[in-house]
Amino acid sequence: MKTLFILIAMIAMMNSSDKETIYQFQVKDIQGNDFDFASLKGKKIMVVNTASKCGLTPQYEKLEALYEKYKDKNFVIVGFPANDFMSQEPGSNEEIESFCKMNYGVSFPMMSKISVKGKDMHPVYHFLTEKDKNGLEDSKVEWNFQKYLIDENGHLEKVISPRIQPDHESITSWIEK
Repeated sequence: MKTLFILIAMIAMMNSSDKETIYQFQVKDIQGNDFDFASLKGKKIMVVNTASKCGLTPQYEKLEALYEKYKDKNFVIVGFPANDFMSQEPGSNEEIESFCKMNYGVSFPMMSKISVKGKDMHPVYHFLTEKDKNGLEDSKVEWNFQKYLIDENGHLEKVISPRIQPDHESITSWIEK
């Protein structure tokens, strides 16, 4: 019986250490350059899917303010434009980048446009939405501006509804802890 308990404990430890991290992913930024999530080790990360023609688009302003406030405190926002909800991000990467800079002064890292749901879902979003990959929970991207909070070790910690503003206490307290 003792041997069985030890075996079960060892398997549980192996499974917990095998949990995937965001650091395994390399993507293209909005200018087409390689972006390696491993470069963010030791930082808290907010991953957010964005759109330029959405009722929630003004969240860019609060995202940028949050980034400016905490970027020197081991926090980064990574934006992923996506056209998955009512075609609210129809532009090219160049158009999206111009829109974000001109209208909201976005300076946090923006990636190339991807899909965050469906059969062509990007691997980063498989990680974010599938418990067997992220070790936390299954989730579904509800709409534009859904937020995924990743801890300093690259593990998913929280999923935040698109309707929750970027400066909400549930997010700022997580950054500050």
